Amino acid sequence: MDYDKLKLLLEMREKGDITEEEYQREKAKLMGEDEPKSSAVGQKPLWGLEENNYIMLMHLSQLAGWVLPLLGYVLPILMWILNKENNPNVDKHGKNIVNFTISYLIYTIVAGLLVLLVVGIPILIVLGILMLVYIIIAAVRAASGQYWKYPMTIEFVK
Repeated sequence: MDYDKLKLLLEMREKGDITEEEYQREKAKLMGEDEPKSSAVGQKPLWGLEENNYIMLMHLSQLAGWVLPLLGYVLPILMWILNKENNPNVDKHGKNIVNFTISYLIYTIVAGLLVLLVVGIPILIVLGILMLVYIIIAAVRAASGQYWKYPMTIEFVK
C-alpha cells in the first residue's frame, strides 16, 4: 500500500478538495478493496444524488422562499422528512435547518414589530443579509461533507 498517496488523499479531504465519498472510493482502490466501506451501505438513494449534494440542496432550498413565499420553509422540511429515516446526516442537517428557520422567523417577527419604532428596519436588513450568508456557508460546508451549526439558533428540535 502507498502511504504517501493515502496521506495525500486525507489532506485533500480535510481541505475540502474532495468529498467524503470520493475519499472512500479512492482509499478503497489504494487498499485493493472492490468497494469502499461506507456508513451509507443499505441506505436508500437520496433522489439519485450523493449525500453531500442532497444536503447542500436542503440548505439552498431555503432560498426558494425569496422567490415564492413559504416555499423556503416547506421545501427543506419536506426534503428532511422524506429522508430522515434513511440517512442520519440528512436528519442531523434537517434538524439544524428547522431550528434555524424557526429561530430566524421569530427574530424577523420581532424586528417586524419594531418597525413601528423605526429600529426594526435596519434589524430586518441585517437579518436578511445574515440569513443569506449563513445559508450559503452551510451549503458550501455541506457540499464538502462538513456539518455547520447556524449561529444564533435556538434548539427547538433535538
